[in-house]
Amino acid sequence: MKENGRKHGALSPCAACKLLRRRCAPDCVFAPYFPADEPQKFASVHKVFGASNVNKMLQELPEHQRRDAVSSMVYEANARVRDPVYGCVGAISSLQRQIDSLQNQLALAQAEVVHMRMRQFGSTSSNPGTNSADENIASVADAPSKFMPSHHQSKSFFCVDMVDQPNMAESLWSY
Repeated sequence: MKENGRKHGALSPCAACKLLRRRCAPDCVFAPYFPADEPQKFASVHKVFGASNVNKMLQELPEHQRRDAVSSMVYEANARVRDPVYGCVGAISSLQRQIDSLQNQLALAQAEVVHMRMRQFGSTSSNPGTNSADENIASVADAPSKFMPSHHQSKSFFCVDMVDQPNMAESLWSY
C-alpha cells in the first residue's frame, strides 16, 4: 500500500529528504509534494529557492493551497534553470512577441483577402461608364495602411515572416 508516495512498513524518504540527506519524518512537509520517484522536481526548486525558504512558504500556506504553490515553484524553478536572468518573464515575453507577429500576419492576410475579393468583384461586375469598382479596389488596397505599420504594407499574403524563437520547442512544463 502507498500513502503520499511512501510505503507502509519501510519509510522511503521523499525526494527532498533524500537530497538533503536527512531522515524523512512522518509529518514531513515536503513528502506529499516531492515524492521519491521525482527527484529532479525538488532539485530544481531547491537550487532556485532553497529548502529553508520552500519549507517556510509551505508552512505558511493552508494545506489546500500547497499543491498549487509547489506546482508554481517547480514551473518557476525550471524556467530559472533554463533562463537564469529572465525566468518565466522571458518565456512570457517570447510568447507575446510571437502573438504580436501572428496578429500582424493575420491582419495582413485578412486585408489581402478583402483586396482580392474586391478585385474579383470589380472584374465580374462590368458596368460601362462607371469606375466605382476601380474606386472600391483602390480604397481596399489602402486599407492595410490604416491598420498596419508602413514596413508591413508591401508584403504579400504569401510572404510569411517566421519568428525565430530559440528553444521554443522545449517546454517549461516538463519535469
